[in-house]
Amino acid sequence: DVYAFVNPVNPSKVVLIANFIPLQQPDAGPNFFEFGGDVLYEIHISNKGKSEADITYQFKFRTEIRNDKTFLYNTGPIDDISSESWNRPQFYSVTRVKDGKKQVLGRNLPCPPVNVGVRSTPDYAKLANQAVQSLPRGRKVFAGQRADAFWVDLGSVFDLGALRPFNQAHLIPLAKMDGINSVQSYNVHTIALQVSIDELTRDG
Repeated sequence: DVYAFVNPVNPSKVVLIANFIPLQQPDAGPNFFEFGGDVLYEIHISNKGKSEADITYQFKFRTEIRNDKTFLYNTGPIDDISSESWNRPQFYSVTRVKDGKKQVLGRNLPCPPVNVGVRSTPDYAKLANQAVQSLPRGRKVFAGQRADAFWVDLGSVFDLGALRPFNQAHLIPLAKMDGINSVQSYNVHTIALQVSIDELTRDG
């Protein structure tokens, strides 16, 4: 899913959010979810009405292995984003592309760990806040695991395109019932970028 909205606190800024790797179970160890080191993640901006990318933000990730003698994600509590007990930290770069010219906005930016549990990540809010990074020109960026904010009844939608509140109106009618949020309690990996509006518009 991709979202774009004006920052409600600072209306000169726009927040762009792209979510990847859906339906992550929070307890999916020992190999927890992470960004792909072989993937180029991009957010495209079209501002000329041609459905072509006029501005692109690129994100490349790499994973460090701190202890190659264990398969474990962490070997103790992760109480800081730089904790040595976190065995698979991820880092990334952000690049802005316009008119074929690339501008690197940030390198070696840290991701937070995934929210493993109260023993492994006792203060996850702190870790997530540490991963919010400032970039030139007042930009901000975050890349890491988040709760999925989407609301979708997958079980009904992919059962011949049905919507439970309108069950009686379908070709194969059933009793009317409330929808079920299939992605509640699941996570995604989010790239969130805040930039000035004049950075995205055609005429500044």
